[in-house]
Amino acid sequence: MAVNYEEIRKRAKDIRIDVIKSIYQAGSGHPGGSLSAADMMAVLFFHELNLDPHNPKMIHRDKFVLSKGHAAPVLYATLAERGFFPKEELMSLRKFGSNLQGHPDMRKVPGVEMSTGSLGQGISAAVGMALAAKLDNNPGRVYVMLGDGEIQEGMVWEAMMAAAHYNLDNLIVLLDWNGIQIDGWNDEVMCITPVEEKMKSFCWETIVIDGHDVKDIVKALEKARNCKGKPCAIIAKTKKGKGVSFMEDNNGWHGKAPNEEQAKQAVAELGGDWS
Repeated sequence: MAVNYEEIRKRAKDIRIDVIKSIYQAGSGHPGGSLSAADMMAVLFFHELNLDPHNPKMIHRDKFVLSKGHAAPVLYATLAERGFFPKEELMSLRKFGSNLQGHPDMRKVPGVEMSTGSLGQGISAAVGMALAAKLDNNPGRVYVMLGDGEIQEGMVWEAMMAAAHYNLDNLIVLLDWNGIQIDGWNDEVMCITPVEEKMKSFCWETIVIDGHDVKDIVKALEKARNCKGKPCAIIAKTKKGKGVSFMEDNNGWHGKAPNEEQAKQAVAELGGDWS
């Protein structure tokens, strides 16, 4: 299938702009790790995943789980961009009575496959989904996005061990490795390296890419689909706060909303219109 890379890049740009606008309107949220994941989300939802916004529960769909649930703004912005719900709803993020809570709720938002937020639980649920699909002879794949700080959680590795044990080659992990968590650089808080070697030792196929290069992402996902007999992890090197100069590589923007002046600057840097 031909890949429209320019279209994917435009979608990623629009997703980033909606992330900034929705978090500004909310007055709270997690911009840094949402912006770092936008390119991967655009490739997944506009090229890779077999899904239908008009039939979000179709039996043989692919499933996506955002294990790093605090990055809900990028998931919501992507789902709205893909047509799961009106984009106007994004401005209700974190407001009382809104379906768009601070962490994804599978009961309230179409396209959300698993309620996440407690780090490590998303990949654990994804392993169960992939195993169930195998037992049901369901061709749908399960894709899960992990945060790099998240892999400090022990249950992540228990889940990865189980996935390898059951030969879940229908499970693909994308690790958003932006290097920073809320308290600072990962390796200063709790060293996670060497990531690739650790995943290989758990019997996973591994692919290391530039997580902002849509061509790299597309090629890696193709390789992951063709991996047989074991699960595959795509280790994507990214930049926290990608696209916004004052947010990039700054842990202060892990979980803080911009004020109006900052939001307008961010949207302008991303190539968007504030109105």
